[in-house]
Amino acid sequence: MARKRASKNSLRGGNKSVRKDAQSATAVPSKRGSAKLWRFAGPLFLLVGVPVLAFAVFVLRPIQTPAAGTLITIASGQPLAKIAQQLDEQHVVSDAMAFRLLALISGDARVIQAGSYRFSGSNSPLDVLRRMVAGKVELTPFTVPEGLTAQQVVERCAAAGLGTLEEYQRLLVDAAFCQQLQVDSGSLEGYLFPETYRFAQDTAAAKVLRTMVLQARQQLNSGVVQQAKLQGLNEVQLLTLASIIQKEAGNDEEMPLISAVFHNRLKRGMPLQADPTVIYGIKNFNGNLTRKDLATPSAYNTYVNRGLPPGPIANPGLAALQAAANPAPSSALYFVADGSGGHYFSTNLSEHNRAVRKYLQYQRQNRSTN
Repeated sequence: MARKRASKNSLRGGNKSVRKDAQSATAVPSKRGSAKLWRFAGPLFLLVGVPVLAFAVFVLRPIQTPAAGTLITIASGQPLAKIAQQLDEQHVVSDAMAFRLLALISGDARVIQAGSYRFSGSNSPLDVLRRMVAGKVELTPFTVPEGLTAQQVVERCAAAGLGTLEEYQRLLVDAAFCQQLQVDSGSLEGYLFPETYRFAQDTAAAKVLRTMVLQARQQLNSGVVQQAKLQGLNEVQLLTLASIIQKEAGNDEEMPLISAVFHNRLKRGMPLQADPTVIYGIKNFNGNLTRKDLATPSAYNTYVNRGLPPGPIANPGLAALQAAANPAPSSALYFVADGSGGHYFSTNLSEHNRAVRKYLQYQRQNRSTN
């Protein structure tokens, strides 16, 4: 019995030593196996890892700095290779081929948007690509001053490279386009709101006009139309009267007084006798308004016709719109220039005639002095 127990113990002890030997064998790696692994992985890392790492550095890190305000223009349908070459030549990116590869791998090669992009400072190739995919193009300020006619506005638009004059002139009176913009007068005259806008160079004429009309609509919806209704004016009449006030006023402060004169005349059935309306009705006006012009019948001659003309004669600003809807509490029926940039207002004809003679005397003195 003793011998049997001894043999069992010896067997148990033997098993423990075998397990320890097995554990120690797996815990210590073989130097020969590590060498084989490195011989396989080393060249693979050199072939794949290093180029990938280098490409990641190119993509994420600004490598070049373009000249301040560098403008890059991408034409519609321009090939990716030409875009990359242009960016490389202008030092926006440092490697045209790598940029092309980035655009292809990211899947953005076909969604780069046309337009003009301005780059300055340091930009990574990935930033450059994202900007062109998002279409963050250069925007140019464009200002519409108060009191310009629609024709004058679109001439400025065309001169600034925002579409062709022919397209603008067609859209100004296009019935379907006017209806889209909720303009019922058949013309966009009066609806091109004076403001400073920012447009991309390739902005279509229709979008430019739509932006201006929407800005006008925003002003009209601010309550000024409701106030005008209390004065007996609908939207087109409001714009028409405001456009006359805009052309007549020497400054914003006197606009409510000029508005009062016209409102008083309309209530009494008197002709407005506004020179700017006559001028608007003369084709190719030469700058010299004559007595014959004042007597020549036309739809816009407010010396011959009573009431408002058929539509606006210019594009009024907010001050003129507010004045047309909110005339000053005045009984004045006449006004004439006072020689200082403003006007003298009169409640009767004799007072007005004296103011006219005074102004004519001022003009004669001014001519003799000069």
